[in-house]
Amino acid sequence: MVNVKKIYPATNDHKKSKKKHESGEEKKTQLQVTNEGVVAVQEFNLDVADKEFIVLVGPSGCGKSTTLRMVAGLEEISSGELYIDGKLMNDVAPKDRDIAMVFQNYALYPHMTVYENMAFPLKLRKRPKSEIDKAVREAAEILDITQYLDRKPKALSGGQRQRVAIGRAIVREPKILLMDEPLSNLDAKLRNQMRAEIIKLRQKINTTFLYVTHDQTEAMTLGDRIVIMKDGFIQQIGTPQEVFDHPANLFAADFIGTPQMNFFDAELQREGDRYSVILGGIKVELSLEKSADLTKKGISGQPVTLGARPNHIMLGKGEGGYILAKVDVFEMIG
Repeated sequence: MVNVKKIYPATNDHKKSKKKHESGEEKKTQLQVTNEGVVAVQEFNLDVADKEFIVLVGPSGCGKSTTLRMVAGLEEISSGELYIDGKLMNDVAPKDRDIAMVFQNYALYPHMTVYENMAFPLKLRKRPKSEIDKAVREAAEILDITQYLDRKPKALSGGQRQRVAIGRAIVREPKILLMDEPLSNLDAKLRNQMRAEIIKLRQKINTTFLYVTHDQTEAMTLGDRIVIMKDGFIQQIGTPQEVFDHPANLFAADFIGTPQMNFFDAELQREGDRYSVILGGIKVELSLEKSADLTKKGISGQPVTLGARPNHIMLGKGEGGYILAKVDVFEMIG
C-alpha cells in the first residue's frame, strides 16, 4: 500500500481526487513539492493498492517525474505525507524505503558484466553469494537475458540494456518498482516489443508498479489505473476504459485516445426528457441514455463543447439527424 497525504486547500479549478478502497474507507491524501519557489506538484492525492500498476501520464513538465522522485526519496516533500505499508516515509532515506527505480537512461556500469550489474545491489546489502546467484539467474530468465550475463553493456542493444536495468531493479524484490519513462529512448518497434515485455514481467513478479510516461498508448496498455496530470495537478484518476469513455475535462478528453477526439462548439436544447444538440445550425437528437445523464447534471440551453471520437463518426444519414462536414485529413495507419 502506498499513500501520499497532506493538508492543503483545494482550489476551485482543481478538486481533490478521491479513491475508495474495497473496504469502503475513503482516504483524503495529498502531496506537494516546491522547487525554487515554483510549486511543481500540488494537491496530489492517491492511494495505491498492493501489486497495482499505476501509470502517471501527462505532457512534459506536468509533475509526473517529480512525483516519482518524491516516492523514491530523491526529491524532498515540501508539504504532505508519504506512507508505504502504513509507515511514514518523509524522512526515511531512499536506500531504506525498499524501492527500486528504472530510469529513462539505462545507468549501467560499463566496466561490469551484465551479471555483475544485476548482482551489484545485492552485494551492497552483503547477501550470501548463493542467494545473489539465484536471484540474478531467476531475474535473467524472466527477462530472457540469460545468454548475455557474461557480456558488457556496450555489446548489447538498447532494448537488451533496458532489460538489464530492469533486472537489476527486480533482483532484490522491492515493494515498489518505479519506472521513469523507461522506453522513451527506444525506437518505435522496440518500444512496442518492450511494452509487451513489461506486461509479461508484471504477470511474473509480485510487486507494485508506479510508471511514468508521456505516451498515452503506454498508459492505456499497461496501467490498472491511470493518473492524468497537467501543470502539477491531477486531472483524472481511473481505469483506462474509464478515462477513455468518461473523461473528466477537456484536457483529459484531448490527451487520451489515438487519433485524438474531435471538438465542436455546440448548444444544448431540451424538449421534455429528450435533449438535442445544435451544431452548425443543424439539430441532432441525443440518445435517451445521454439525455438522462444531462438531466441529472441540470445542463440545458447553454453553449457546450461536443466531443466525438473518430470511431463515433459514421458516414450516411443517421436516425437522429446528420451534419454536413468536410474531411481535412485521411491517414492510413493499418
